[in-house]
Formats: sequence, C-alpha cells, structure tokens
Amino acid sequence: MVDPTAPLSPARGRVGITAVGASLPEHAVPTGEVQRRLAEASGLTLPDGLLARMTGISSRRLAGDGEYASTLALRAARQALAAAGREPEEVDLLLFASATRDVAEPATAHIVQAELGSHAHALDVTNACNSFLNGIDLARSAILAGRARRALVVTGETPTRAMRWQVADLDQARGALAGYTFGDAGAAVLVEPVARGGIVDVDTETWSEHWTVGGIPGGGSRHPRGDEHTYFTGDGRALRDVFEKIGADILHRVRGRTGLDWADYARILVHQVTLPYLDRFIEVTGVPRDKLEITVTELGNLASATLGVQLARADATLRPGDRVLFVGLGGGVSLMTMVWEKS
Repeated sequence: MVDPTAPLSPARGRVGITAVGASLPEHAVPTGEVQRRLAEASGLTLPDGLLARMTGISSRRLAGDGEYASTLALRAARQALAAAGREPEEVDLLLFASATRDVAEPATAHIVQAELGSHAHALDVTNACNSFLNGIDLARSAILAGRARRALVVTGETPTRAMRWQVADLDQARGALAGYTFGDAGAAVLVEPVARGGIVDVDTETWSEHWTVGGIPGGGSRHPRGDEHTYFTGDGRALRDVFEKIGADILHRVRGRTGLDWADYARILVHQVTLPYLDRFIEVTGVPRDKLEITVTELGNLASATLGVQLARADATLRPGDRVLFVGLGGGVSLMTMVWEKS
C-alpha cells in the first residue's frame, strides 16, 4: 500500500510499462449486420458486403446493456494489476485516458476508481485516439517529476454508441461512414520505475488547424444537447490525406534520435482505422507487415484502446530487451510515437 504521508521524490533512471491488460465485450457483430441494420433503418439499398469491402473489417465488438467505458477500463485494470501482483492501493495515480467517457462530469477516472477500490489521484486525459498513449506519457512524466510512484493508465472506448444508424441521404451517409469502422474495447497498463529498458523515446506532432476533419460535436459548450450532435461525423479521406502529408516526418525523427530501424523492433503497434488505411500506411512508411499486430480486421477501429489491445496481445511473445514502437494517430490532428523496451 502507498503511504500517503511519505515524501515523494523524482524517479531516478528509467520508467516503463510493467504490466498490461485488455478487455473486449462478448457481443461480436459482423459488418454485414451493421450494413443490414443501417440499410433497413434508412430505407437504402446497398450492395452486399459494401461496408466490409470498403473497410476491410469483418466484425467488431459492441458493449452491451450495462457495459460502459468505465466497465471495459475496470476489467483491463484488474488484469494489469493481477499480472503485476499489485493491489489497487499500491497505485497513487490513476489516469482514465480515452476519447469516450461515462459522463460529462465528474471524471470517469473516479468511476473506475470507486469500483477498483483505490484512493489514487484520479483524473481524465482526452485527446481523441491518442488519449491512451498521451496518458502513458503523462504518467511517466509524473513519476520522473516525483509526483507519483506508480501509475495505472486505463482506457475504455465505446465509440459504437456514436454510430449513426439512420441516415437521410447518401451525403449524410458519407459523413457518417467513419463511424461504421468502430469497435468497443478497454485496455490498461501499469507504469512505474524500472531497473533497465523502459520508455526511451517519445515524440509528438500536432496540426490543430485540421480539428474540424472529424469528431463528435455534442456534449460541449457549442452543442450541449441534441441527438444530432451525438454521432461521429467526418471526412475520412481528408483525414488520411493529412496523416500522409505529415506522418513520415515524425518517423524519420524517431529513427534519427534513436538510431533504430524497423528491424530493431520486435513489434510495431499502429493505430488502425480501416484495412485500406493500414495498407496505405505500410506503403508510405515501409513498415514490415510482419512486425504489426493487426487488429482492425476482426475488431474494427478501437479508438484509443487500439494500441493497448495490440500490446496486450503481443506482450506474451516479448522478452526482456525487446523494443516496441507505438505509432498513434488522433483527430485534432495529432501524431505520437513512443519507443518502449521491455524490462
């Protein structure tokens, strides 16, 4: 248990990820079912298999009744703590880092913590699909600054609840298309000082002039109420064009600072929106496909939980000294990279 009266001091040396967990809803929904429901609700006639062909997504998981963003985060958090052999009270910083949340106020971190049974400093971190990666970086920074000893970073994503199931016309369908890529999931990591390895490089790049390209406009001071603003809308092609234009530079900078090339990584974990987008990323960057952990085909776009779920799947194959490159892409628009070496 963390002694709240003990003085904090900056961590010396390295900080890393020491345990990981992931959570998926049980309810799997084929993309064909998503298209059928959309067509029936909207009175549209769509070619068979259209959404599956356009996205490369065969299925995704949908949170059920009584399952929320906090529910998925909590399950993943318990997995991560169990993997590390830690109790909730041994955590003194809890970050809920997600694009979706349970309520507008208070922070969803408090809902997770109330169920978890800890009393850490708890707050939310939100930056679209980069939220979870940002949360890990902020946890590391807090530990290095002496503001925390051990942090639990969790995400719970339920973006399928922002899908527009009924569209008025094809123009509205185009704006809603990105929403049909979504799937629900949760993930968690424990972040703490390590003797070797750890997080060795972080970089970010932000082009906020593109913030209007896609998002969910409802729930803030511009559109506090109204169902029309609760759906995800955006221009997927425009978003891809932005990432293609600015994405390569950040990868070149990582290579220049670290001296690491693709062959030096055991795994390369990339945010995945659709399979065609991932194929284009491979083409533009030259990342070897066999280094990737491909989740989009069976789980869809998991928003900020994408990289956490991929890490949970890859972790069992990683050995001490193995390096992992995280590549985050988020609306706003932001890009983020993180290099982690397993301790």
